[in-house]
Amino acid sequence: MNNTLKVSVNKEYNFDITEEQLLAADAVSLNKETFHVLHNNTSYHAKVVHTDFINKTYTIVVNNNEYVVNIANHLDQLIKEMGFEVGKTKLVNAIKAPMPGLILEINVTVGQEVNEGDNLLILEAMKMENSFDSPRAGIIKSIAVTKGQAVEKGQLLIEFE
Repeated sequence: MNNTLKVSVNKEYNFDITEEQLLAADAVSLNKETFHVLHNNTSYHAKVVHTDFINKTYTIVVNNNEYVVNIANHLDQLIKEMGFEVGKTKLVNAIKAPMPGLILEINVTVGQEVNEGDNLLILEAMKMENSFDSPRAGIIKSIAVTKGQAVEKGQLLIEFE
């Protein structure tokens, strides 16, 4: 398993830090949030002033300079690549037919503002009616089908702005 941490400082500087580098760090905890760090024969005084464990973000003051540090381990990196970040949602910009069928109803128009959960259309497939609700709030950019039209699996139905 990869034990490299991805560290971002002030969303500007990015570092990959290995477990070996962490173990080799010359840092001494003075109390729960204060540390003394020695790096390249230079002494640093560091204090953790704010922590956000859910987002793995920490505000640290080093020698009176404040830094916002974000740390991601291997699992965090995989979750981000898959689009399953905590508190984040993927932005759905299009709805495609999950199976072949026939469009029974279209309940929206181009330019219409919709909210998450609003009914967009109904697709009949295998003698069952499948209702498609809006996955997010937005504006309908285009409707690529008409009532009574047969559609194939993967065919574009509706696009959002």
